[in-house]
Amino acid sequence: MYKSKTILIVDDEPRTRQGLKNMLDAWSGGSLEIQTADNGKDALLILEHSPVHLLITDIRMPEITGLNLVQLLKSSSLSFKPAVILISGYAEFDYAHQGIQLGVVDYLLKPIRKERLIHAVEQALGVHEERAKMSKMQRIVDSKLMEASEDLEVRSEPIQVALRYVQEHLDQNFGLREVAEYVHLNPSYFSALFKEQMQVTFIEYVTRTRVQKSKELLLQTRLSVAEIAERVGYQTTKYFNKVFKEYEGHSPGSYRKSSLSDT
Repeated sequence: MYKSKTILIVDDEPRTRQGLKNMLDAWSGGSLEIQTADNGKDALLILEHSPVHLLITDIRMPEITGLNLVQLLKSSSLSFKPAVILISGYAEFDYAHQGIQLGVVDYLLKPIRKERLIHAVEQALGVHEERAKMSKMQRIVDSKLMEASEDLEVRSEPIQVALRYVQEHLDQNFGLREVAEYVHLNPSYFSALFKEQMQVTFIEYVTRTRVQKSKELLLQTRLSVAEIAERVGYQTTKYFNKVFKEYEGHSPGSYRKSSLSDT
């Protein structure tokens, strides 16, 4: 059971609104906070002033429809955005299609059976938790990137250019000689200068950068290990797995599984 979670039910039909609330209250045994609103405007006020983990909204409502509400939510600057389940009395493909485009987790048709509702709610709350983990990881990555950009200020210009080259060509096969030529330095001199200013060799830096980028992709995307290997410049998945394990102590798949479960 998901504890300390808030669900907001938005429907202009009192019987539907109260019926959904009663079903979820009975299922959760009071462990979930269930709020309700009978229109989109009131729902927006609630969303702006308190954290809501799951929004269950009817599509057809006066003034602000359920789809309008989701669109406004998606384009808003709110830092805490809920997962969404759309409900409707009409089996219209366009509604379902628009919902998918907006990232809606599920689309339920009235009358809604209790088992179907609970299954959708469990799935949506799980999606919200996963998105929250991804958002947390992104903030960590953004912080690291900011620190890296600040560090660039104390490097010489050739090294700054070389570091940017590495970041921009990480998915390509390149070596020290190519980058040295790019920054117009003799390879031997570039190698010595790089190690002096970065405290690691050029090859070591590139490898560490590729492993770090692959870790970000493992946690922030659903790309396969093979796709990630290609995106960080490894021509074979086997070699990527070997390098990753040398640096992290376990395989990319194990890293993804353990990190997401521990976050």
